[in-house]
Amino acid sequence: MPLINAQVPKGATTPGDNLLRDVSLPALVMHRAALEHNIRWMQDFVTRSGAVLAPHGKTSMAPALFRRQLEQGAWGLTLASAVQTRAAYAGGVRRVLMANQLVGRPNMALIAELQNDPAFEFYCLVDHPENIVALGEFFAERGQHLNVMIEYGVVGGRCGCRSEQEVLALAAAIKAQPALALTGIEGYEGVIHGEQAVSGIRDFAASLVRLALQLQQDGAFAQDKPIITASGSAWYDLIAEAFAAEAASGRFLSVLRPGSYVVHDHGIYKDAQCCVLDRRSDLQEGLRPALEVWAHVQSLPEPGLAIIALGKRDVAYDAGLPKPLIRYREGVVPAEGDDISECRVTAVMDQHAFMSIAPGVQLRIGDIISFGTSHPCLTFDKWRSGCLVDEQFNVLESIEIQF
Repeated sequence: MPLINAQVPKGATTPGDNLLRDVSLPALVMHRAALEHNIRWMQDFVTRSGAVLAPHGKTSMAPALFRRQLEQGAWGLTLASAVQTRAAYAGGVRRVLMANQLVGRPNMALIAELQNDPAFEFYCLVDHPENIVALGEFFAERGQHLNVMIEYGVVGGRCGCRSEQEVLALAAAIKAQPALALTGIEGYEGVIHGEQAVSGIRDFAASLVRLALQLQQDGAFAQDKPIITASGSAWYDLIAEAFAAEAASGRFLSVLRPGSYVVHDHGIYKDAQCCVLDRRSDLQEGLRPALEVWAHVQSLPEPGLAIIALGKRDVAYDAGLPKPLIRYREGVVPAEGDDISECRVTAVMDQHAFMSIAPGVQLRIGDIISFGTSHPCLTFDKWRSGCLVDEQFNVLESIEIQF
């Protein structure tokens, strides 16, 4: 007999199900056509820029999406932690750029275990002499080598050396550790903000390239064509231009690392993409939002107010509240009047969203509403699986998520 208390895992679906009649909501939804377009679009952009693509896997932590990105030509995957690296390895990824410091012996041990596989290629970042000593001793004890890259940062930013002098001094410290190989230099421009962000990012990227050239001239790198890498999901065009303008692509392996492009969004990255297209008149259609969260209208307690069975446990709210898109009803093909984008989510609680109903919009209990998201990383990490659907909302695949 089935267990009385057995529960369906959140997000679990079966291929062949239809979102409008078979799937328990709320559900994380990915549209196949837009997803495949985005993967092709970014791969093409990076290739034409003379670089290679290592998409940041922490956006989705979905091995099925990793495989699609690699099959389209990605050089490898970027990840943020040793645990994420292990999950990606289990999903078939064999080249990882960990855009973070490897700190703590248990985390080092995870990487050392993976490096027992000769097919596994791994890089991580360093920005402090103490971390260099700890890594050098740990991997020397095991008779292994570790590929490291120096992280170059900005004042007030995240990790990374704060000056070019610190970078050069760190290169000397790495050379003193036989178990470590300096294989490149890394930066992250996404922490540069303000009205002068564009010029600030260009200056930072130029400085990153100058440092790479200086280190190469000094013989600091352990390989003939070291890695130079930067780029999040908002400013990748500026980084690509800087690398190409300084002829970095000829002397270095230029690696770009956007991640959110895979599903894009209806918020901050939609806005950032508009800026990319404004800066690059040669680009045609850009990325398409591929990610939504679908949920039911749960209550209509007051005129003009709908309570939706969707909350902080289901969707990101750090960079803007979810955006109502379309109203669906079981067995009814959406019509023009089902666009409810004039409605507004005004607040979210753990399991509820407060939505103001726009004039002329008629809602019923049980109506299904699709919501756009902003900042897909923090929507993915609330789910264990998502529905990949076709144009008729049939579930093609249940995408496992491994946060």
